Amino acid sequence: MRAVLQRATNASVTVDGQIIGQIKAGMLIFICAMPDDTPATAAALATKIAKLRLFKDDAGKMNLSLAQTGGSALIVSQFTLAADTSRGTRPGFSRAAKPEHAKALYEDFITCMKSQGIPVQTGKFGAEMSVALTNDGPGTLWIDTAQP
Repeated sequence: MRAVLQRATNASVTVDGQIIGQIKAGMLIFICAMPDDTPATAAALATKIAKLRLFKDDAGKMNLSLAQTGGSALIVSQFTLAADTSRGTRPGFSRAAKPEHAKALYEDFITCMKSQGIPVQTGKFGAEMSVALTNDGPGTLWIDTAQP
């Protein structure tokens, strides 16, 4: 799975003119399932993200996890994280998991984040979404479970 994490002071997702997910302080997580991913991959990634020390402590060091801060997660499916840009100028997306498989893993990831005690809001899988974010930066990371 691939994920882009953005530390946020607030973030929201709008579909058809309606806000369907919104958080205050926490993390915006764009998530993409790849063909070989499994529910175990989703669980491991959710656990890692929930415990990742991306938030500042009282000394200003990135030393606190999302779980420790009491922040929320806004989780948005994003198949474009699987883009192949190696040929030409039009990205290809054949490296992303098929929609049925990806949706199941997206839902597994959400369930696992909730089981870590993280309040979760979501986008809508497969929908055209508008995402708004106030980035609390620098605080953007990319994670690929296939990378060491």
